[in-house]
Amino acid sequence: MISRLSTRAGFAVGAAVCAALLVFGLYLQYVQRLEPCPLCYVQRGFFMLAMGVFAIAAIHGPGRLGAMIYGILAALFAAGGLAAASRQVWLQHLPADRVPQCGPDLFFMVKNFPLGEMLMKLVQGTGECAKVDWTFLGLSIAEWSLGWFVALVVYALWLGMRRAGSPSAAAAASR
Repeated sequence: MISRLSTRAGFAVGAAVCAALLVFGLYLQYVQRLEPCPLCYVQRGFFMLAMGVFAIAAIHGPGRLGAMIYGILAALFAAGGLAAASRQVWLQHLPADRVPQCGPDLFFMVKNFPLGEMLMKLVQGTGECAKVDWTFLGLSIAEWSLGWFVALVVYALWLGMRRAGSPSAAAAASR
């Protein structure tokens, strides 16, 4: 069934997954009152970038070469998020005496730091990035994010390399 998924629908599914993850992040922030750390914002940015590529590809409905390009681009953005999530998971598993000090929040850094220094602090993370405020099935938000980024990298590459199901085959399967 999934092999019959059209290229356009496949990219739309990727965009929908990213959108759902971003909405869940906003739910945790505004309903559950969990304040995101700098690395959380970086991960959100990569989810947005991957969602944008998936959405543009879904609207475009590319051929084989275009699907490969969009798939690689989405995978690269997801890999950037994977790196940020990996860094946060690593920080969360450091012994307490090795966790870096907490730094200023993102809005303070945007207003007061030069761009290069702000980006470096975002990527490095701070002590607040090591804090685990929420878990589900024993995994922190960063660990779930890491898993979703791995899945998005694999999915984007799969979309870029597969032979798309023909629209007539997909229509016949839905009957």
